[in-house]
Amino acid sequence: MTNPIEYSPEYNKALEVGRPPSIKKLFPNSKALIVSGKYIDRAMLKKGKAMTIAANARSSFVMRGTLMAAQRADAAIIIEIARSEGGRDAYCPTSLWNMARQVDAICNELGITIPVAIHADHFGIKKPEDLPQAKIEIPTLFEAGITSIAIDASHMPDAQNLRANIELNPFIPDWAGLETEVGEIKGKFGLSTPEEALFLIQGLNAHNIVPDWIALNNGTTHGIEASGNGINVELTREIHEALAPYGTAGAQHGTSGNDSDRLRAIISETRTTKANVATALQMISWGLEVNEYGNAILDDNGDVIKKQDEGLSEEMWQEMLAYAKERGIDPGNYKKLNRPFENKLLAQPKEIRERMVKAVEEFAYDLLTNVFNAQGTGSIAREEILKAGSHDPGPKAKIIENRDDWTQEKITEKASMITSDKGPDGDFDE
Repeated sequence: MTNPIEYSPEYNKALEVGRPPSIKKLFPNSKALIVSGKYIDRAMLKKGKAMTIAANARSSFVMRGTLMAAQRADAAIIIEIARSEGGRDAYCPTSLWNMARQVDAICNELGITIPVAIHADHFGIKKPEDLPQAKIEIPTLFEAGITSIAIDASHMPDAQNLRANIELNPFIPDWAGLETEVGEIKGKFGLSTPEEALFLIQGLNAHNIVPDWIALNNGTTHGIEASGNGINVELTREIHEALAPYGTAGAQHGTSGNDSDRLRAIISETRTTKANVATALQMISWGLEVNEYGNAILDDNGDVIKKQDEGLSEEMWQEMLAYAKERGIDPGNYKKLNRPFENKLLAQPKEIRERMVKAVEEFAYDLLTNVFNAQGTGSIAREEILKAGSHDPGPKAKIIENRDDWTQEKITEKASMITSDKGPDGDFDE
């Protein structure tokens, strides 16, 4: 933008009171309204029957396009990356430690004024031995600008999942958005149950922990959705109704493989406020053919289809395909092309870079306004910040469980009485 951006007194006040201390320290002169994930969730609940995109920002193109769409829609938004994608062994250029800096730069450059949360998704804990490293790593994330986190210990048995969430909670700021998970995302296998979800949320409540979101295995998969099963809306509604006294909203994973009607149903019939969108945004930025809900269209050989004169250049696409073939990377894992090719994509001509961003913007804008009902939630979130006069709106629910009923011994006893099917073993990371 060539002209100075005018910010209203109300917006400047929201900046003053709404940004967490870590964000103020990192970006003392910033005009980007980076806030706790709690405010994003509250805005959706305040509007009612609304959820927003939690954009998996595997590249700067996805990040930029999504933020532009959210500004157009006046929608509060979440920018996220999973630990497996942007952690210490990252395969994406966006990391848990540089994501906030990129978002802040884009917002200041383009005059983005909608509230944005920076979310560390799927912070995976696969075994108790992972906990010591997590206790070191989690504080570094918040020091680097993360404002919301998903502790995902769903790989472990129910008792260990609960214990891991309790043990790691002291390392998460009270003001931060918090997501927990029960059941790995495995499609139709190992579906979550109300019993499992209640065990986790009740146990956390007893220990003075009130998560903003819970992620379930409710029938979806990560990546390209090939089964056609998608979200089990009835199961999700049943679980959310059971959790209603604890104030927990839903985080919907595997959104890219579900059509608009199913996504509208999850909004209207459940308490879902956060929808992870990953594969669709990546594919669209590259110029690949997708259906109306962002799932890649495959040819007869099971390969993705590149559209002429859309997304990245044809020469770059051929180079990426050759790289993938040489290393045995199939279309379901093309996400692993993000890191080795980000700089090459940024070195393309301006008109190609801009069309990549524009494609993401148009898709995300349509999703936010015509499917997710998120338009106007940016203003709602700012109003909630001003009303609270703080970067922390506080917990959504009261503590109603007795800690004496959730000792280590009683956690083990309660967990042993849960009947569930965890589904097949395997690598189900985001």
